[in-house]
Amino acid sequence: MILVDKKTKVVVQGATGKMGSAHAKRMLDYGTNIVAGVTPGKGGEKIHGSVPIFDTVAEAVEKTGATCSCIFVPPYLALDAGYEALEAGIELLVLITEGIPPLDTAKLVAAVKAKGAKLIGPNCPGIITPGQSLIGILPGQIFKSGPVGMVSKSGTLTYEIALALTESGHGQSTCVGVGGDPVKGLDYQEVLMMFEKDPATEVMVMIGEIGGSAEEEAAAFIKKNIKKPVIGYIAGQTAPPGKRMGHAGAIISGGKGTAASKLEAFKANGVRVAMTPNEVAKQVAEALKQPAKA
Repeated sequence: MILVDKKTKVVVQGATGKMGSAHAKRMLDYGTNIVAGVTPGKGGEKIHGSVPIFDTVAEAVEKTGATCSCIFVPPYLALDAGYEALEAGIELLVLITEGIPPLDTAKLVAAVKAKGAKLIGPNCPGIITPGQSLIGILPGQIFKSGPVGMVSKSGTLTYEIALALTESGHGQSTCVGVGGDPVKGLDYQEVLMMFEKDPATEVMVMIGEIGGSAEEEAAAFIKKNIKKPVIGYIAGQTAPPGKRMGHAGAIISGGKGTAASKLEAFKANGVRVAMTPNEVAKQVAEALKQPAKA
């Protein structure tokens, strides 16, 4: 497992809003260690019977020792919410909000790096270590503990492939939804390297989509740095040429960023290619039977 486990103390920023409250309840029901919520002006209240609300992240961290923040705030407040979490000493930010201006995200990414913290997102489903901690909006019931590390740009496609893996008997060590925005926190390479060093992860699944060059860059990185088997899947293989689809990151330009170019990069760099979500599970089963590269 990487990044989060049952001991991870989580604060929810925007905990009394409609989305923040609803997903805080789901996370609590899953077993996530939510120790506090933050909504300015509502300090002293409680949600879901037991979670104390504080006016500031600094107070929440001081009183509870939280190290991770799950952020559910409107796009125009996300940058300030991220800054506040970093100043309070939060080490891992999980930013669910979509529609954040890229310049705001770039500023937050720079601040995260300056603090030596980590950011997952924005515009992402979050992270789950099955059976231990769910931080975000992932449907926890479809995941189960096992040796497959997952990293993905797509939310719903992550769920589809996770379900296919679970139904085939292959659980997950940790699943990280890095988000589909062109400017984001953790990227494929950083997460893959964490899985490479994680003794609980035996095989990795990387889920990409058309647009940008992140998958091609990750494929080259895998060839040089990753010894564990990696299965790659690209969404958007049937997208009409020139048509923008899906996330803000799904922009194809100059022949780069197409499904074909990404699949070719996978094949050229030793990444096993799956053409359908169900085929991912079959590829994982085959990879688990074979010894890792020396």
